[in-house]
Amino acid sequence: MMKLRCIIVDDSFLQRTAVSRLVNNHPNLAMVAEYSNAIEAKNGLKNNEIDLIFLDVEMPIISGFDLLESLDNPPQVILITGNPDYALKAFDYNVTDYLYKPISLARFDASVKRAVAKYEQINKLDEDEEYIFVKSNLRQRKVVLNDINWVEALGDYIKLVTTEGNVVILSTMKSFEQKLPKEKFLRIHKSYIVNLEKVEKFNSKKVEVAGTMVPLSRHKKTELAEALYNV
Repeated sequence: MMKLRCIIVDDSFLQRTAVSRLVNNHPNLAMVAEYSNAIEAKNGLKNNEIDLIFLDVEMPIISGFDLLESLDNPPQVILITGNPDYALKAFDYNVTDYLYKPISLARFDASVKRAVAKYEQINKLDEDEEYIFVKSNLRQRKVVLNDINWVEALGDYIKLVTTEGNVVILSTMKSFEQKLPKEKFLRIHKSYIVNLEKVEKFNSKKVEVAGTMVPLSRHKKTELAEALYNV
């Protein structure tokens, strides 16, 4: 049976104990850790692959919302609070669900069911997508190959320009080029690798990729034309 790896973040020991009991008794959940504040939780998220956070909204110094804003790629979140006024704000953060204190077993089970369904949907969509993992900001990050527009050299680093934003990693162009499927990506310049499916047009000096012009080496023009013909 599938289990979502989860953590609890709540400054109240009694509330953490109550939620922990619910988590440990649920067949679709696996407890990874409990944290009494957002700082500890953020550090823990750097070192653990987490699918779901049970997150208290009202915590001293750094609130649950503050924690969510500080995360680049947060996992699913079920917010917990005793204040119904936070409900509208909660869904601005794309949370999976929202639980009021005290939490009933039926309502908890319904939230977990929603989280499991969302997890299955996300992973089903990802099954047909080719992807790689890259190390950025000391974290392993999943990058879908079809999301990459181009790769650009930055000294000892390279920049992946994707539809979801830029990702900078420590790597050489040659090393990273070897990770990419040759039928989909082509190095058109010493400092640029392009996603052939994102090329819109080109001339003898420039290639337009996803609306942006990047340089083309003279000796790569014929190879680019042939590669685009076969895409």
